[in-house]
Amino acid sequence: MTIPELFAAAAGADPARPFLTYYDDATGERIELSYLTLANWANKTANLLVDGLGLDAGSVAAVDMPAHWLTAALLTGCWSAGLAVAHEPSDVDVAFVGEDRLGEAPKAPEVFGVGLRPMALRLAQEHPGVVDFLTEVRTYGDHFRPVAPVAGDAPALVALPRGGQRTQDEIVASARARAQELGLAPGARVLVAGERLRPLDWLLTPMAAHGSVVLCRNAEGVDLDARAASERAVRLDLG
Repeated sequence: MTIPELFAAAAGADPARPFLTYYDDATGERIELSYLTLANWANKTANLLVDGLGLDAGSVAAVDMPAHWLTAALLTGCWSAGLAVAHEPSDVDVAFVGEDRLGEAPKAPEVFGVGLRPMALRLAQEHPGVVDFLTEVRTYGDHFRPVAPVAGDAPALVALPRGGQRTQDEIVASARARAQELGLAPGARVLVAGERLRPLDWLLTPMAAHGSVVLCRNAEGVDLDARAASERAVRLDLG
């Protein structure tokens, strides 16, 4: 199974149900995305990559972002278009960089700056050689149809710390195994907090459980147990 197939299976017959609830306690932002809304953002991203940039299977993207709802859209969009995501962002075809990290943006033919402020606002200021992602992506359609289906043996992660790569079907298998390891029941709703969490844990594992996730950023000093209770979620301490 590929990652787009995993997402479609998780969305199931009710794609309007919540998938990702995002909190940023530094700004007071709370945003909730259904499977359908996340799919729309991911499809816009995939259309930008394929129709806008002419990229296809075999191309490589860097996603230098914190754990964020836009990161979920970017990763899902890249994998839907058949791109691999580089763990170490060098020698890539396109880079997506959070607004707070643009001073260290990797070199790429195309660099998109991604605003992290509430309400999906554009970048606070212009940066030479950087395209505003949130301005650009909105011009693309909500539906994406790949030229060819994404293959299960297509690279999904490359330039890993110990070298090598992992394919789409290997990532799906890891997400399912992680869901089982964490004891997630089908449809589980989990709460996680952190800045540098692995997408496997906060994005793909809840997806593999056909569940949902409450993702908290800048949550130092917040009573996360109380928030988990109010969100009817199980808190996961991922370190």
